[in-house]
Amino acid sequence: MPKPPLRLPRLDPRTLPGPDSIHRWQLANGIVLLVRENHASPSVVLTGYIAAGGLNETEANAGLAGLTAGSLMRGTQRQSFQRIYESVESIGASLGLSGGKHKTNFHGKALAEDLDFLMRLLAEVLRQPTFPADEVERLRAERLTALNIRDQDTGAVAALAFDRLAYPAHPYAVPSDGTKESIAALKREDLIEFHRSAYGPRGMVLAVVGAVRADAARAAVEQALGDWVHPGQAPPEKVVEASPLTRLQRKDMTLAGKSQCDLVLGVPGPARTDADFLPAALGNSVLGRFGLYGRVGDAVRANAGLAYYAYSSLSGGHGPGPWSVVAGVNPANVERAVDLIRREIGRFVTRRVSAAELEENQAHFIGRLPLQLEANEGVAGSLVNIEQYDLGLDYYLDYPGRVAAITREAILAAARRFLSPDRLAIAVAGPPLAGGSS
Repeated sequence: MPKPPLRLPRLDPRTLPGPDSIHRWQLANGIVLLVRENHASPSVVLTGYIAAGGLNETEANAGLAGLTAGSLMRGTQRQSFQRIYESVESIGASLGLSGGKHKTNFHGKALAEDLDFLMRLLAEVLRQPTFPADEVERLRAERLTALNIRDQDTGAVAALAFDRLAYPAHPYAVPSDGTKESIAALKREDLIEFHRSAYGPRGMVLAVVGAVRADAARAAVEQALGDWVHPGQAPPEKVVEASPLTRLQRKDMTLAGKSQCDLVLGVPGPARTDADFLPAALGNSVLGRFGLYGRVGDAVRANAGLAYYAYSSLSGGHGPGPWSVVAGVNPANVERAVDLIRREIGRFVTRRVSAAELEENQAHFIGRLPLQLEANEGVAGSLVNIEQYDLGLDYYLDYPGRVAAITREAILAAARRFLSPDRLAIAVAGPPLAGGSS
């Protein structure tokens, strides 16, 4: 007897960020500020980014954006590394920065009464870092240690190999955290020059959420960053399209002393702004996320018992991030696991998902939204999300309807556009495989 259709969750629009509760301003220097008040909590969260990323990094200077971002709080024209962190910790606040492919992100949290302090400190580390030589060297040593650990992790090595296969001659093939060779070769002067050319207010987005009046938050931002100008700020690099794969491509990476293999199989997928992104995201949930990791989890782990874990992932983002399946398996089971995953991808691009799969995943996507927006951090992230991808202030109000409108046919069309069992990048990392290549 078939199950009755699900009733999709109905969300109270008053609990969702929208045009009536989001305050948006663009400062004279180009900074976009978004504020949402929440006086039920005594804290305030600020999060956002500046348009300084590593998209044009090469193998020689990979990791430059990340090393620069990590050095910002290591010393400024006014304060030492120790003084900066003591001042933050003394009020129970936090502030951190990280560099990625497309931008440098920042995130801070404090009591609402300390927002002015947090904004002043953010402005100081963004505008006046001194990159002390001893601190840069200390950070370099930390990064090299992390890279040594990364290069012995089967999952990380498989992911790096996948990127090189799936994105030939594309910026996404260059690791954002760099390599041991590139991080060792970067000079303090490289960080100073990257900061001088790329850091500036144009393209900066900042969200403030918490127990602060919107006009007070704007005043704090204006006071700290309103006079920041940089006429020579380098324009952001534009994302190039990734060439679609035309055949199966595989790379086996051998790591001595390992007992498990990690697999990554996939293709370049849709950007976040692609019209097919939301149908693809819902389809990806069916393929390898929902429940015990969807169809892939059922086929490879639950039914065949071949994997310790198996799931699919859809990255999205500013460019063609990967749509991939990841699995951790016994070396003896690698070939069978690869075959089963390819079979599930073939089934996924051949027939529509079932009505029950569609409804269950629609309900999941809609029902999890209030939980994602429950804390100030989630709301602040959502405001940055709608701004950086130009989704519109009413995006989350319309989101349940958008998800409910996705059809089985739309999911199949998105899957067929990107996925094929015969056109995949396949990366394997672990101990030597019997009869395999390395």
